[in-house]
Amino acid sequence: MSGASGTPYAAAVLRGLLDAGESVDLVVSRASRLTLLDETGISFRDGHWQDDLRTWLARGADGKPGTFDGLDLTDVRHWGAGDLAAGPSSGSYPAKGMLIVPASTACVAGVALGLSKDLLQRAASVTLKERRPLVVTVREAPLDGQILRHLVTLDDAGAAVVPASPAFYAGATHIQDLVDFVAGRVLDAAGVPHGLYRRWQGELGGGCRAT
Repeated sequence: MSGASGTPYAAAVLRGLLDAGESVDLVVSRASRLTLLDETGISFRDGHWQDDLRTWLARGADGKPGTFDGLDLTDVRHWGAGDLAAGPSSGSYPAKGMLIVPASTACVAGVALGLSKDLLQRAASVTLKERRPLVVTVREAPLDGQILRHLVTLDDAGAAVVPASPAFYAGATHIQDLVDFVAGRVLDAAGVPHGLYRRWQGELGGGCRAT
């Protein structure tokens, strides 16, 4: 997670990964902790990260607690953003890929330029050099020429750029439906199965169908 607005997207992706039985190495940047506090009122503390994560993931996009109670966090491992000796900083550390959700323009620039100023950027650089899937969910508007060039650089390097752009053809009736659509597209790009949104089947197929 980087510091861009959009913590509900990150929560939905995390829940989707856990529902799919995936193990997760979680990196929460310093800036994203401030965003999380601002958007949810939850402090993410290294010493109490499991409790804070459980509280956060239990909330829906509307902020109501208890919406997603009962998540098993056994397969989540948290790494400090300043820990450049962490497992994900090395190409020999086993990983299927990496998702940056949400991705700030500063994070996008840092990864595109190979700055590796923190664990988030370093892990992304490792993911690219090891030719593993990297999904970048940029959350910004409007996008100027500089950030567009950075996104093209990431695309050229093999990353999938998935903007946080919800669609409305799937019959959304709640804000969580729109959030889940974006999260589902992120998981699609990573090859992770899910049932977060109704897929388009074409006009002859009756439009959208739940999967």
